[in-house]
Amino acid sequence: MAVSCPAYLRPHQDGVLLAVKLQPRASKNEIGEAEGSELKIRVTAPPVDSAANQALVDLLAGMLNCPRSAVQLLRGQTSRHKTIQIHRMSIQAFMIAMAGRK
Repeated sequence: MAVSCPAYLRPHQDGVLLAVKLQPRASKNEIGEAEGSELKIRVTAPPVDSAANQALVDLLAGMLNCPRSAVQLLRGQTSRHKTIQIHRMSIQAFMIAMAGRK
């Protein structure tokens, strides 16, 4: 059975690529809904000294139950629009983890 893939998620040779729109200085850390072709994620950390990026990596690693080293920020270090690579994870495993968070 084929799994339908959301627009913010793409397969990659060593895992998946995740398109994220990050909102720093939010009231709480949370993964929101898809917003266009990106997944909206909110973190409480400010966008200073990479604090928001680190909070994003920590949040994703915790949600996906994978080591922080498996979550890599590829693009968007200083932008709200980011591309994250999650190593050694399939689209199916990502979708199961996302379904488990609700």
